[in-house]
Amino acid sequence: MTGASKIDFKKELDCYQAKSGEFRVVEVPPLQYLMVDGYGDPNTSTEFTNAVEALYPVAYLLKFASKQELGRDYTVMPLEGLWWSDDMATFTDARDKSRWNWTLLLMTPDWIDEHRFNEAVARVAAKKSPSWLDRVRFEPLEEGLVVQTMHRGSYDDEGPTLARLHDEFIPAQGLHMTGRHHEIYFSDSRKVAPEKMRTMLRQPVGRDSVLVSG
Repeated sequence: MTGASKIDFKKELDCYQAKSGEFRVVEVPPLQYLMVDGYGDPNTSTEFTNAVEALYPVAYLLKFASKQELGRDYTVMPLEGLWWSDDMATFTDARDKSRWNWTLLLMTPDWIDEHRFNEAVARVAAKKSPSWLDRVRFEPLEEGLVVQTMHRGSYDDEGPTLARLHDEFIPAQGLHMTGRHHEIYFSDSRKVAPEKMRTMLRQPVGRDSVLVSG
């Protein structure tokens, strides 16, 4: 008997599809994630490194346990981030990363539950406990309606695309921003040249109310 095929949710879920130069309105289903919160410039902040080092061991233990115990194998998803600031101009104009708040995410399949998450955390702690392991949590996220596009290039070049998204496309579609800026990192910045990196940019939105005269 052959084993079950490995599921790649990047290919299975429509909300992980985007094209460079195209803004797309998408309905994101409720999904669940491993999450860690932090603050500051991801390029220089030890908090960012600590968060990544805490997330991945838990994610891989969940994957291996799912394959061995449930017979359900899947590809560990790319790192994602929710980003926000008191002044959203820090994203599009000054790009002052030292003022950014963030939550790092790794999506997990819907058959992973709280019990398996707690088991995975305990196993990681028993081996080599990352300093931020106790900050990893397991929560659902419901973004609903979003606009997204694929950015090709360095993170520092996102500003013009975000300005078009925020100031042009979203208002033109009768939409308004409702949630936190969301990025999905399809490229490993340690291995891929900045000009070749692929990052999905996602913005949750709501539809503007329409006044109907009597």
